[in-house]
Amino acid sequence: MTTDLASPTPRSAAPGTRSRRRPGRRAGRWPWFSGTVMAVFAFCGAFGGLISPHDPDKVDLSQSLKPPVFAGGSATYLLGTDQLGRDVLSRLLAGAQVSFLVAAGAVLIAGALGLVVALVAGYLGGRLDTVLTRVADASMAFPVVLLAIVIVAIYGKGITVVILVLVVAGWPQYARVLRSEVIQIRHQDFVTMAKIMGGSRLWAITRHVVPNLIPTLLVLATLQVGLAIIAEGSLSFLGIGVPPPAASWGNMLADGRTFLATAWWLPVVPGVALSITVLAANLLGDWLRHALDPATRR
Repeated sequence: MTTDLASPTPRSAAPGTRSRRRPGRRAGRWPWFSGTVMAVFAFCGAFGGLISPHDPDKVDLSQSLKPPVFAGGSATYLLGTDQLGRDVLSRLLAGAQVSFLVAAGAVLIAGALGLVVALVAGYLGGRLDTVLTRVADASMAFPVVLLAIVIVAIYGKGITVVILVLVVAGWPQYARVLRSEVIQIRHQDFVTMAKIMGGSRLWAITRHVVPNLIPTLLVLATLQVGLAIIAEGSLSFLGIGVPPPAASWGNMLADGRTFLATAWWLPVVPGVALSITVLAANLLGDWLRHALDPATRR
């Protein structure tokens, strides 16, 4: 009797093995789309002025409403020109600089303020926790647009004012989420042991509480980047954000909406850039949430 020497068939995995391993691999895999888009956005925000092919504010009426190169235009203006003959690509890069500056400033300042409030309220507790929580609730209930109108009426328009509006509107979200994390960490055994060993409150906060808040803070900050970009574009679109002639994606949308039928690239180009950037920021934040979650890593 002959023996079958064919290669043995691979053993099938136990039921449920693949479904348990897949989430971990997905969580650890680098998000190429969102990571690449955010890297390009950060690069344009930091060095957009150096790679800009033209002066974004230079007016040349003889070159007005030139179509993009993929729509039959000239390679001199890759994304065409607007109604004043200004290069759309150069203004897009200048708008990226504004969005990057506003998002970075608002996220850093609001995150730092919300972290301090969360540490004070969550770790100390008592009446101070109640007062700070009510202040955060009241700030979250105030409409952002109305807040922007009030602040602009007092201080005028500008990038600094937009950052101030976003900080006032954004810090309560950090404080509310991080406060609950602080309360949970405060009751952990390692914090209790630090108190028993004679460690001060400041030592326990800096050595035990804050390091355990970093993953949550990173996820919140990444998600807030998209919200800050949307908010800046919305305020500039309404005319209470970055004042013209400074280029911003919101201003470009506001100027180009009247030319949608005759020069479609004016509102489409900044709209697509805004949408893709915000989508990438949200996807990156979602990936960070899964990657930094211990349950997902297991």
